[in-house]
Amino acid sequence: MASRTRRPERRQEPLSRERIVSAAVELLDTAGESGLTFRALAERLATGPGAIYWHVTGKAELLAAATDAVVAAAVAVEPTESPGSPQDGIRAVALGLFDAIDEHPWLATQLATQLSRSPGGTVAPRIFEGIGRQVRALGVPESSWFTATSALMHYILGAAGQNAANTAGAGTLGSDVDRTEFLDAVSTAWERLDPDDYPFTRAVADQVRGHDDREQFLAGIALILAGITAIHPLTP
Repeated sequence: MASRTRRPERRQEPLSRERIVSAAVELLDTAGESGLTFRALAERLATGPGAIYWHVTGKAELLAAATDAVVAAAVAVEPTESPGSPQDGIRAVALGLFDAIDEHPWLATQLATQLSRSPGGTVAPRIFEGIGRQVRALGVPESSWFTATSALMHYILGAAGQNAANTAGAGTLGSDVDRTEFLDAVSTAWERLDPDDYPFTRAVADQVRGHDDREQFLAGIALILAGITAIHPLTP
């Protein structure tokens, strides 16, 4: 009788901070912030909570690390059209953050938290650096770097965050309500506003229907870039 060859046991990938953060992002995506517990994380990683505490001191640090990891990937997106163009570089960073906030429902809240409560962390500098290098490449004078970069950063995070909130708001109306129906409901509500109090809002109400969020987002970036380059025209 032939003897069976014993298969070597599959070696488990060693636990690291990177693995922990990656698992935390996955858990946040599926269960939200309330579902991110060290017990749930330990089960996902097939380890004990004590092993996780060796790498991360608590939930606050874990949330900060997860936020930073997602932001780092978002701002590292390379432009696809004109790699040497500062404008395309800014659009690439902007869309990277827009898509990240759209993909990770918890991110908008965590960004607001990290930016306001942890200014010494890496999240704000990482975003600011990604945008600021491109602003500098536009030829903006150093005295205006902070203002121009801040304007872009505030618009990107604000618009992307609002888009995520709109998506979440549509979801609260029921799983059978899609984006088209949600926008139609908003448009209809605006059309019914008092014409004396809201003449402008009523005039643009129909434009709400069927608009593309990404195109509208990029149109805002274009407006800001047009303003920056008008004030600080590129020198030959």
